[in-house]
Amino acid sequence: MKKVYSFEVAGRPLVVEVGQLAQLANGSALVRYGDTVVLSTATAAKQPRDGIDFFPLSVDYEEKLYAVGKIPGGFIKREGKPTEKAILTSRVIDRQFRPRFPKDLRNDVAIVNMVLSVEQDNSPEFASIIGTAIALCTSDIPFNGPIAGVILGLVDGKVVINPTCDQRAKSDMYVTLSADKEKIVMIEAGANQVPDEVMFDAIKQGHEEIKKIIAFIEGIVAEVGKPKFTYESVAVSNDLWTSVYELAKEDMKKAIQNSDKTIRDAQVDAVCDMVQEKLAETFPDQKGKIGEALYKLQKKIVRAMILEEHKRVDGRSLMDIRPLSAEVGILPRTHGSGLFQRGQTQVLTNVTLGPLGEVQMLDGVDIEEEKRYMHHYNFPSYSVGEAKASRGPGRREIGHGALAERALEPVIPNETDFPYAIRLVSEVLMSNGSTSQGSVCASTLALMDAGVPIKAPVAGISSGLVVDEENPERFITFMDIQGIEDFFGDMDFKVAGTKQGITAIQVDIKVDGLSYEIIRQAFEITKKGRFQILDECMLPVISEPRKSLSPYAPKIYQTKIDVDKIREVIGPGGKVINKIIAETGVKIDIEEDGSVYVATSDEAAGLKAIQIIEGIAGNVEVGAIFKGKVTRLMTFGAFVEFLPGKEGLVHISKLDTKRVNKVEDVVNVGDEIMVKVMEIDKQGRINLSRKDAIAGDSGKPEGEREMPPEL
Repeated sequence: MKKVYSFEVAGRPLVVEVGQLAQLANGSALVRYGDTVVLSTATAAKQPRDGIDFFPLSVDYEEKLYAVGKIPGGFIKREGKPTEKAILTSRVIDRQFRPRFPKDLRNDVAIVNMVLSVEQDNSPEFASIIGTAIALCTSDIPFNGPIAGVILGLVDGKVVINPTCDQRAKSDMYVTLSADKEKIVMIEAGANQVPDEVMFDAIKQGHEEIKKIIAFIEGIVAEVGKPKFTYESVAVSNDLWTSVYELAKEDMKKAIQNSDKTIRDAQVDAVCDMVQEKLAETFPDQKGKIGEALYKLQKKIVRAMILEEHKRVDGRSLMDIRPLSAEVGILPRTHGSGLFQRGQTQVLTNVTLGPLGEVQMLDGVDIEEEKRYMHHYNFPSYSVGEAKASRGPGRREIGHGALAERALEPVIPNETDFPYAIRLVSEVLMSNGSTSQGSVCASTLALMDAGVPIKAPVAGISSGLVVDEENPERFITFMDIQGIEDFFGDMDFKVAGTKQGITAIQVDIKVDGLSYEIIRQAFEITKKGRFQILDECMLPVISEPRKSLSPYAPKIYQTKIDVDKIREVIGPGGKVINKIIAETGVKIDIEEDGSVYVATSDEAAGLKAIQIIEGIAGNVEVGAIFKGKVTRLMTFGAFVEFLPGKEGLVHISKLDTKRVNKVEDVVNVGDEIMVKVMEIDKQGRINLSRKDAIAGDSGKPEGEREMPPEL
């Protein structure tokens, strides 16, 4: 039976319908936010999956192009693999809901958010978060909810809940925030150098709005919610846990303490092999469970060292950053390169600059149709000492690349000041924790090495957390987590920014939520860390962008023409512009406002292309001198094309300084000659003179003008 519930969020109606659509799913909800409509479903397998030691959750966010009245591009004309935006939204939803499921649940759970209609002022991401929460909370799937989320903007210094399209264009941040009634569950942010304290205050304001939405969801659950199903726990038995703990506690504590990941892993593997061998006869049918018990033992030791002894496995104090190093310009032919290393995390980023015609075209439900700055991240198996074939980027790689892109986007110069398409590729060469923030640092180095005039250098660092499982009010935060602390800790709080403020945040947690005090400490720690990385590592290597670009990067020259002349420069079917490109070998991009960008490594070719374009678009002036090509011969003279698509007549009397009896005595079709503009009649016909051009003129020929300034 269909039931409809309504609530107001940020002055706009939020309408939830349950009971009619997707009735075979364990839980479903149709969410309408204005004219944005999302169908959210949650479905669980009836039986647990055998032979796994993790919770098999999948989250999908499916964009349907009919939602914005588009037919998909390409030949197939149907939605294919998800867009990058869809993948990132799936990850955002995953990170906020995954920690709220029982840790020992092994039944497959699939969450699908299908975007059916989009009104650009009302975010389908927000509707998906609310829909997912309602679908799970009203279902019979075990879930510790409800939680809810909002989008935060910052317009003219004021926090805006669920900003509209116009507000997003002016906003200094875009933050996806989710929480329960007491704690923050997830933060994903991009910001324009927003101060830490402003971000912290915005999070608290957003939490107040979330509490109201949770009360609304609780009302729905109270009316239509189903009892949660029971499941078979896969927790390690007390007998097995006691045996593993007593047998391996001391050996594991010794093995786990080493700053070198390779040595530490080998020592831990030796202890695990010993335990498996000694307990194989006692627990013959629980080999997998022995592995889980050993994982639990490592986790308990690492957490106890941090919480009780304030000691870490590599010997650092809680606020120490691992050894830092940086280099730039290590690859001779790339347009810019930077190598950043923090402990055993090592990232190499390369910059490629191209003309604006090489921007990425997007085909999604958002209003954004192209992307000028692109950041890609690769995580090969050898970076963690594994032997696996490369099969292209997965969701993790796409997410980490997007995080680094978001962190650097606020400092990228605008198109007018730096008219280039920019691609960064971060190659992870070694991984032992927080490679995404290593990518931010390596990318800043590479951009400055490439001579990209960024507004300020950006660095990134992460903060960790361990919460006392017996007393959740007791916790400890620490700086610069490595891999083992990420696996066994409770939080990876990543913050990137400049000395002026935050540019990006991504928070992953394994507990129910974060208190304001934990978040406040994380901001303090990461601010101190990014300042330290900038001052002690990055800026001593390269303090500002290089003054000139790589000799292998294309040089881009700019001019501007009248909008009404764009058609003449392009020509019918692109005939004129293609002729210029063929003749000069340059790349040409023309914007709707008449801005023209010429990309070339050959200065003379660039000069020639600019000259031709300006000649076509400008009004030909009497007295101007050009080099032209003879196109037709007549008895009374020769027609000369002196600019693409523009011809003039050289009368036989103006062909030479001496008397000419026949035109063919002086020129033939295809000859290139210098001509001077003598007259433009009322009908626009142009009379030229070779005689006056070769006789000498005080004006400088058009082909010898100074080059426009290089950008």
